Amino acid sequence: MANVPIDQLAAEIIKAVREYTEDVSEAVEKKVDEVADQVLEEVKRIAPKRTGKYRRGFVKTNRDEPGRVRRFVWNRRHYMLVHLLEFGHAKRGGGRVAARPHLRPAYDKHVPKLLDDIRRIIRNGG
Repeated sequence: MANVPIDQLAAEIIKAVREYTEDVSEAVEKKVDEVADQVLEEVKRIAPKRTGKYRRGFVKTNRDEPGRVRRFVWNRRHYMLVHLLEFGHAKRGGGRVAARPHLRPAYDKHVPKLLDDIRRIIRNGG
């Protein structure tokens, strides 16, 4: 460790904290992107397929805000069908259409590991 004059100590601490924060935020953003891609692949794989148009409509969107890394996996073309297929719905003439879950299982499979990975990234400093 280098010798730092006392009057420059605060500046050196701020510099070290800033470097740590940048390293951690870059690593977290990379990991979130990686997991969002995995969720997207899983959703496309297990989504209901009749003609394939619904399945091909899923995309990943980045909606970052200052201090927040956000990725959304959603269906760009058929967004209005997702909740009907995911949870099932009533038929017009009576009865119900069975649920075909595809978003929640993919999310539940990949996100718990993401939380552990983010904790590890923060602990290790990037």
